[in-house]
Amino acid sequence: MTDIMQARDIVLVVDDSPEALGFLTTAMEEAGVTVLVATSGEAALAVAGRITPDIILMDAVMPGLDGFETCRRLKQTSGVAHVPVIFMTGLTETEHVVHALESGGVDYLTKPINLDELRARIRVHLANARTAQSARVALDAAGRHLMAIARSGEVRWSTPQASRLLEATGPGGAAVLWVSQRVRNWMADRSMSGDMTGESFPLDPESPNSLQLVCLGSIGPDEHLFRLIASGGENQDESLRQHFGLTQREGEVLLWIARGKSNRDIGEILGLSPRTVNKHLEQVYAKLGVENRASAAIKATHILQSPLEM
Repeated sequence: MTDIMQARDIVLVVDDSPEALGFLTTAMEEAGVTVLVATSGEAALAVAGRITPDIILMDAVMPGLDGFETCRRLKQTSGVAHVPVIFMTGLTETEHVVHALESGGVDYLTKPINLDELRARIRVHLANARTAQSARVALDAAGRHLMAIARSGEVRWSTPQASRLLEATGPGGAAVLWVSQRVRNWMADRSMSGDMTGESFPLDPESPNSLQLVCLGSIGPDEHLFRLIASGGENQDESLRQHFGLTQREGEVLLWIARGKSNRDIGEILGLSPRTVNKHLEQVYAKLGVENRASAAIKATHILQSPLEM
């Protein structure tokens, strides 16, 4: 399996059977990769919450939290929502296959597991996941807060920057579930055939500073692309850049300074190290002719509140 996986890859194997765990762990370790094991759905969620695997092999039938529900919960967790899940089970009825796919799985293997078939499927899904992740990283590097969301509200994928913005400004660890509920309700009010491109809505209608989702259009039969922005974020960011002659990153940093965020918060939102945030701040201070963040925030707020700039 060395032609499929790389030494840095992490495989999470979830199965309540010691024999199955031993068999699969041996097969994965022979490839020289890191293997994590979980004997229950609850344990799998706990492991994935600490370490992000590259692929998950999931037993469908387990006591307590079964594989289907475990997969659904994983897909609602921003850090692992993009990780491919391959189901393994002795169930062979069509309804079980459909259930696995509807739960968020990318593939389905019947037990006893054939290692040659497992190799082939892992090869395909790891390659697809890496391609998709590369695209998300490229979009993230370009400063794109993008999310692909189904009409059901399921978040299919999001760029790391969008995930960080949600976690920093959304309701705790339930950020993805919060988005799912809001999108599902919003889409339910639209016609199935209606073009939603360009439409936007606040994630929290009760908050004047709510994050906004802007629909960029359909990218699949049941998948829409959204851009996540802070209320008025794009216009305000552009206003600051043009007025003070800032770079894109400097404008973003100044915007969050004006909104009262600490350097640590800004770093988490923008995916920057504290050192990099400080470097951007030094340039911002120089361009604004100020010596501290309070003065910078006052100047930025004055521009943002100006009717001419809005």
